[in-house]
Amino acid sequence: MKAITFTQHALPIEDPQSLQDTDIPEPTPGPRDLLVEVRAVAVNPVDTKVRAGTFTKEPKILGWDAVGVVRAIGADVTLFQPGDEVFYAGSIARTGSYSERHLVDERIVGHKPRSLSAADAAALPLTSITAWELLFDRLGVAEGAGQGQSLLITGAAGGVGSMLVQLARRLTGLTVIGTASRPETADWVRQLGAHHVIDHSQPMLAQLQALGVAEVDYVASLTHTTQHFAQLIEVLRPQGRLAVIDDPDSLDVMPLKRKSLSLHWELMFTRSLYETDDMINQHHLLNRVAGLIDQGVLQTTVGQHFGAINAANMRRAHALVESGKARGKMVLEGF
Repeated sequence: MKAITFTQHALPIEDPQSLQDTDIPEPTPGPRDLLVEVRAVAVNPVDTKVRAGTFTKEPKILGWDAVGVVRAIGADVTLFQPGDEVFYAGSIARTGSYSERHLVDERIVGHKPRSLSAADAAALPLTSITAWELLFDRLGVAEGAGQGQSLLITGAAGGVGSMLVQLARRLTGLTVIGTASRPETADWVRQLGAHHVIDHSQPMLAQLQALGVAEVDYVASLTHTTQHFAQLIEVLRPQGRLAVIDDPDSLDVMPLKRKSLSLHWELMFTRSLYETDDMINQHHLLNRVAGLIDQGVLQTTVGQHFGAINAANMRRAHALVESGKARGKMVLEGF
């Protein structure tokens, strides 16, 4: 079967060897695995980080967002049947989804939204799980709650930010403040439902005060946490909560003490990495997101469609993600 692979870390994405078309054997499902015929995939920052050697020193097939059709199931599978359309983000501990067929544990898979194409659905799983877990599990906001409180989202125009803005606006009473540094990304964040947008390249506190926001209750730091850390502490209310998803080289948490601020890490792969007792929550979460999509409460966050799933198009998509100028999600469809 066709797949996109790499054999050497840290090659510049312009190098044709950074991602290559190849053929590999078709895998066989384990007891709780689905064998999925992949129809569409999305590109995430984690894809570029693994290629750079951040998470693993072993080259592997990348890809942690996929939409497809179940073609075979393992002996212990109970949640799906062959022919089901599914979407999921997979496990970073396993082979990725840049391949014609892919194995994934049923407990982290959802039924694809009926109202979306494969490409539009591919934009959703990883960022939906990350945003949902960050907001409801890590920051501890309850659905329907948050009236009179505020959430600041740095990097709100990216993949996770695009979902987090929607979840916070549609499912909570929080005042949602996103950050974006370009007119087109600021417009995108407003379209997704943010009450306010400020520029993270300028001092944040003064911009918040100009909006009549003296301090915020929650912060979701989605990118460049080290760069913004002092300002995020400054704008948080005493006993506020800060959630982080990026990978700072280091982070001095002592400045959090004076305000009794709490720090929360979110990695959506934790449940699948450790096969936690609540791993199946991601199955339920994705089904809930699919329902909200089909009801028109949430929308897909596709930023750009890069065409067929091949190495040349994938290198173009990786280059845009690495530029830091992506809006929404990059998707590819069909081998």
